[in-house]
Amino acid sequence: MLPVRLIIFGLSVSSSWGNGHATLWRGLIAALTQAGHRVTFFERDVPYYAENRDLTELGGGASLVLYRDWADVAGQASRAADEADAAIVTSFCPDALEAADMLGSARVTLRCFYDLDTPVTLDRLSADEPVPYIGPRGLADYDLVLSYTGGAALEALRTRLGARRAAALYGWVDPGVYRPAPAEPRYLADLSYLGTYAADRQDTLRRLFVEAARARPDRRFVIGGAQYPKDFPWAPNIFFVRHLPPAEHPGFHSSSRITLNVTRAAMAAMGWCPSGRLFEAAACGTPILSDTWPGLDAFFEPGRDIMIAETTEAALQAIDTAPEVLARMASRARARVLAEHTAAHRARTLIALFEGARNRIEA
Repeated sequence: MLPVRLIIFGLSVSSSWGNGHATLWRGLIAALTQAGHRVTFFERDVPYYAENRDLTELGGGASLVLYRDWADVAGQASRAADEADAAIVTSFCPDALEAADMLGSARVTLRCFYDLDTPVTLDRLSADEPVPYIGPRGLADYDLVLSYTGGAALEALRTRLGARRAAALYGWVDPGVYRPAPAEPRYLADLSYLGTYAADRQDTLRRLFVEAARARPDRRFVIGGAQYPKDFPWAPNIFFVRHLPPAEHPGFHSSSRITLNVTRAAMAAMGWCPSGRLFEAAACGTPILSDTWPGLDAFFEPGRDIMIAETTEAALQAIDTAPEVLARMASRARARVLAEHTAAHRARTLIALFEGARNRIEA
């Protein structure tokens, strides 16, 4: 099944503002094209991403199609699907239902759905909230359903949404982009945090970051991200960077004595949900302090590769850890990421999943 012609209908690859999908897709698409596959990404050109666009071309033979309305691109998308080996519709794609309907009559071999937000999807279903990227038939019409989260999420996709074949495609990092970089004075921090604001991360962020900053007024704390509210509980020694494009992430991480990872509540409750930030920081050689969730030890060994904290006191102990101990942990985490969690690893996993699904269809 090589080379694969793949089309993707996603949230955004052109702008990393306020979403983690873009960075992931950039790394995976680069790895796929380097392996000889062809990729076309369809993205609705919405104002808030257009105003914060930090990529205009994918390169490597991959194509980016920006469109204003589905009607404007429906014909092009249908023709691309007829020529493709596989098509992926993603969570939070604004035209997911239209793309799914189009794929139903296209000649594409594999129809796939990739939920990069599986616990959020399932949490909304449980609360009887609308999930606009999943239609009334759930996921039953897809040949393969991929999930950014493993564990119990995979069974839930089968039993609650009718997925015929569900498999995990965990996060990854592009080591060509994320690697140790010179420290930058404006990002220097004893503890940093990089992430878009989310209300369901706030309680953990308060315990592990804000309260730690208040308890260590002589230390410097830095937050980078978008959508932080005016009433966020800032402290005098917490410094804020509104938005960092991916090109600046390595400098941000490399300027941190320790960086913090905080998982969204729904994801932490379900487990098996490694954030892309975990892999990015580790690839930059930055010591990591993280909240905990079931399955974390399948990706990093707590106490050896990364530090874990659930309380302010534990966060303060991490901040006080000796530099040589932090350096050893960071080195082990970086080695593990490069050996197991790069975009190239996930590209090979994705192609293997395509082949398995195709063989199942042909059997």
